[in-house]
Amino acid sequence: MNVKNLIMNIAIPLILGTIIGLLTSSFNNYSNLNLPSFAPSGIVFPVVWTILYILMGISAYIVSKSNSYSKRKSLFIYKVQLIVNLLWSIIFFIFNFKILAFIWILLLLYLVSIMIKNFYKVSKIASLLQIPYWLWLVFASILNLYIIFIN
Repeated sequence: MNVKNLIMNIAIPLILGTIIGLLTSSFNNYSNLNLPSFAPSGIVFPVVWTILYILMGISAYIVSKSNSYSKRKSLFIYKVQLIVNLLWSIIFFIFNFKILAFIWILLLLYLVSIMIKNFYKVSKIASLLQIPYWLWLVFASILNLYIIFIN
């Protein structure tokens, strides 16, 4: 195991997520929105995203150290979905485009599904580590849709 490479793979999504969080924090009006009863407290999001970004980094590391013919394609999809992921907060909070954010998160859900499928070709463990991410995105999509309808 290359610990330095593992740390780098974990650090990349964590640092990028933190940067986006800081950029959008002054625009974050989550607590001022009409929220459905199942909406979590705002403090839940950074905790969940930290865990999910760590799992992403571990999966990316596992895939990157493999010799699989699917490695390159899998890591490309990983990078694309990470960019799409990071842009969602900008669309939702800074631009306040809730409907576009919903469409964007559906795109993200699709990309993560493809990523999971491709990761599975390389490593079952890398793929399974992304299931919480996929489930969170399903929940976040539903929450995004409810926010559109009740605001």
